[in-house]
Order: sequence, then structure tokens, then C-alpha cells
Amino acid sequence: MQNSIYQGLEFTTEKINLEFKIKVNGVNYSGQKMNILVGVSGLINLIGIELANTLFHRAFKSKGDVCICMLRRGLSVKFYRH
Repeated sequence: MQNSIYQGLEFTTEKINLEFKIKVNGVNYSGQKMNILVGVSGLINLIGIELANTLFHRAFKSKGDVCICMLRRGLSVKFYRH
């Protein structure tokens, strides 16, 4: 049974975590600087499920080793294939 945080997620967390390492850096809402690796739930907590789905689609379509997504709110999300 899926937890409520994953409601609306278009990919399985297993598929995402097997394919990517997700790194977030920049400044969050509270003004703290961030430079951390996060999982699927960490990314959803930071940016929300709708934007996370958009970034996952973009990352799966990319052909390179890294997909860099810059957000207007000052965060940079990088998806590293491994």
C-alpha cells in the first residue's frame, strides 16, 4: 500500500531510485543553503508532486549522464544516472 505522499506519482519509486541519484542544491523556502542527495520522498517534500512528476519525465527523456533542472525558486535539481 502506498503512502499518501506518493499519491499521483507517475513512476514507481523503485524505478526512479534504481535509475537516478538525485541531488538538490540552492536555497530552500526557509533561506537555508542546501547541497544534499535526496530520495523520491525528499524531492516531493521540497517541490511537490506535480513538479516532481514533470522533472522525472524530463530526466527519463534525457540521454546524458546528468539532467540539470533549474527552478525559479533558487533550487537546482540534478539527476545522475548510475
